[in-house]
Amino acid sequence: MKNYKEARRFVNVRMKKSLLIAIAIGTLLFVMVVSNDDLRRIVPFMSQVEAPDISCYDVTKIYTKHVELPDFETPTSDRNIFFHETSCFNDDQGLLKVRQACAVESAALMNPSTIVYLLFVSWSKFTNTSRNFVQQLSTYDNIKIRHIVIDDYLRNTPLAEWYASGVLKRSQWPKSHISDILRYLTLWKYGGIYLDLDVVVTSSLENLLNFAGAEDREDVAAGVIGFSPTGLGHKLADECLRDLQSNFRGDVWGHNGPGVITRTLKKLCGTRYTKDMTSRKCHGFKVFPPSAFYPIHYKKWRKYFETKDANATMKILQKAKAIHVWNKLSESRSIKVGSKVPYAIIAEKYCPKIYRSAEGADVAISN
Repeated sequence: MKNYKEARRFVNVRMKKSLLIAIAIGTLLFVMVVSNDDLRRIVPFMSQVEAPDISCYDVTKIYTKHVELPDFETPTSDRNIFFHETSCFNDDQGLLKVRQACAVESAALMNPSTIVYLLFVSWSKFTNTSRNFVQQLSTYDNIKIRHIVIDDYLRNTPLAEWYASGVLKRSQWPKSHISDILRYLTLWKYGGIYLDLDVVVTSSLENLLNFAGAEDREDVAAGVIGFSPTGLGHKLADECLRDLQSNFRGDVWGHNGPGVITRTLKKLCGTRYTKDMTSRKCHGFKVFPPSAFYPIHYKKWRKYFETKDANATMKILQKAKAIHVWNKLSESRSIKVGSKVPYAIIAEKYCPKIYRSAEGADVAISN
């Protein structure tokens, strides 16, 4: 009996060791497959793999005759800001969320000489609340809300055949990754400024040409990017499209957005760290420090929505050109109009029409 117990104990120990070794090997393989940069980008979002309806990505123009929005036309202005909404909605369920509308209004308000485009992929008509936000935005002469058909938008571009291969449909984050694709493609086609729909603009961007903002010491973020339509800007946009084609990863959330601009600028500037990406090293391209567009790190996103230390947070935000509120993490956080949290204070000042409209509709400010 004693020998049996000892043998059993020996087997259990061996099994535990084998399990630990297997876990260690699996972890090592994961780290080897996913680079350190990619690992840092994906960790906050690993539990948020998308499973969205992307049927509207395949809709052709013949099926979109009842679209509520006008079709997008080639810009005639040399000053343009672009937002993209890449969600697909059911009939009569088209959404423009209040934070998104705030982002668009802030861009138009702070850049009156720039045309601000909000481009929808979905053909669905808006809900009544969203239509109210659209109407408020339409009171600005420099806002154009338009619809695009993805196949048409990609036609005769470097990504047309690549996209047609179905690579996006195999992505774990198709809605996020089509947004990555469209931002670089739009800047390649027209130049201008791309902004995420969770960015509130708090100063003029009209004198900025080729620029982006660092998120931290190693990453350049993709939420605010400006490329000129010719010269350096177009060259960089072309490099970004090439990087997308060569390095697209459907299994890594941030590989195709911030990853693309970070890799492209590291090559251009010949540096590893964002603090070393000076205009001289980057041939005239400006990489702003995190304080310009990402003054609150994503790990501290709650500061935007808390009254605790609000005065200290506002002092940080006052130095920014725009703020990014990390909707991927904060979308469930609602605030009431009249709240004294930093985001509400910023929204009241920089998107006043949408802010008042949300109050009138008794809508909590959430994404």
